[in-house]
Amino acid sequence: MTNQFQRQDLKRQLVSLTVPIFIETLLIMLLGFMDVLMLSRVSDDAVAAVGLANQILMLVNMVFMVGVMGATVVCSQYIGARDEKGFVQTTGAAVVYNILVGAAIGIVFAFFTPQIVAFLDVRQELVDNASVYFEIVGGLSVLTCLNMTFSGIMRSCNLARYPMYVSLLVNVLNIFGNYALIFGKFGFPELGVQGAAISTVVSRFFACSLLLWAIKRQRIKESIFKSLFPFPFEKLRQIFKIGLPGAGEMFSYSFSQTVIVYLINKLGTDALAARTYLTNIITFIFLFALSLGQSSAIVVGQLIGRKRKDAALRLGRFSLKIAVSVSVSLSFCLALAGPWLMPLLTGNAYIVSLCLTILWVDVALEVGRAVNILGGRMLSAAGNPEFAFVVGVIVMWGVATLGSYVFGLWLGYGLIGMWICFMADECLRAFFIWRHWASQKWAKKNLIHAE
Repeated sequence: MTNQFQRQDLKRQLVSLTVPIFIETLLIMLLGFMDVLMLSRVSDDAVAAVGLANQILMLVNMVFMVGVMGATVVCSQYIGARDEKGFVQTTGAAVVYNILVGAAIGIVFAFFTPQIVAFLDVRQELVDNASVYFEIVGGLSVLTCLNMTFSGIMRSCNLARYPMYVSLLVNVLNIFGNYALIFGKFGFPELGVQGAAISTVVSRFFACSLLLWAIKRQRIKESIFKSLFPFPFEKLRQIFKIGLPGAGEMFSYSFSQTVIVYLINKLGTDALAARTYLTNIITFIFLFALSLGQSSAIVVGQLIGRKRKDAALRLGRFSLKIAVSVSVSLSFCLALAGPWLMPLLTGNAYIVSLCLTILWVDVALEVGRAVNILGGRMLSAAGNPEFAFVVGVIVMWGVATLGSYVFGLWLGYGLIGMWICFMADECLRAFFIWRHWASQKWAKKNLIHAE
């Protein structure tokens, strides 16, 4: 009976984390969408310039993910072990590391934007808007870095609702700021892209301040920096042990997708447009798996900290079943709704036909993607991120990227052939990750030694 109550408590904890993380992630996605929507009233060039700048800044965020992913996992294990000193020291080490990294990247964007724009070979009509966005938003990258860090730490403490509240407030503030500064309302000057950049950094500053206040009020009463003397290098090593492979896998995936987009561009404008429509729609399919993956990793990390690896295994299996069931159900419904949905997005009959076929391929793809998202994050939480990193790099480049060239371009199967390769990539990686999780080889890993 006790075990049954414990299982119910874990499931309730999982739900209490997943729901706010899902809402927060959705709000972050809507934040970017509102920027594009409002700038579209200015000009297509403004949208293109900000889109280009954000694509580069997203790659930069991968550097921040080293500290963010590592800190979230290590903090969750110390929370599970009830080691308050280890938790506070890990928080302090993560904050210092990310301040230094964010400041260094900010200096690069603040003083070397012309060289960055020239290296990217930005079209002349986009140079001015892209430059001002890089200088303002990129120059204050430290705000993005700290927001990601504070949000991850609060999630590890089962306080995911606070980042959700902050994201909701920031969305409202950013919409107001965009309206006032882009279009020159309420007595503000009409600044266009510069106004969007200023609104973004002001919103992030308020988010950073609110998250820091929430951490101080809810979890860490004394100064974080008191824990840094002497500096906890062991905690920083633990952060790197988790963060480097995890962020490395994400960077490899992003770079692989960049190469694939280059290959799709060779197929023509219709294929590129179809890929754009599909990725924007399908993102909402695996949003649930992303949220459940983050919450499952936190609970698994806490269980590992308590030396409850058997419970972590059972929770992992439960989470994987839920993620696969929801993702496949949503993708199946999307494929059924495709004949009604796609004509609303484009009048091009060829693009509609292409997307309708690919949506059915994607049903199988989502099985693998759900397992990879859940399994990869839970292996990181268990202190074994290297396995997902190695498997990910080998398979995604060997199957998805190389296969896209062979089947999409060389053999002439086009975008459908490429999507089949994406499906094979996700499912093959899922097979290895699922087998590794079920084997419990990760249970032999020990990340922390609680005091």
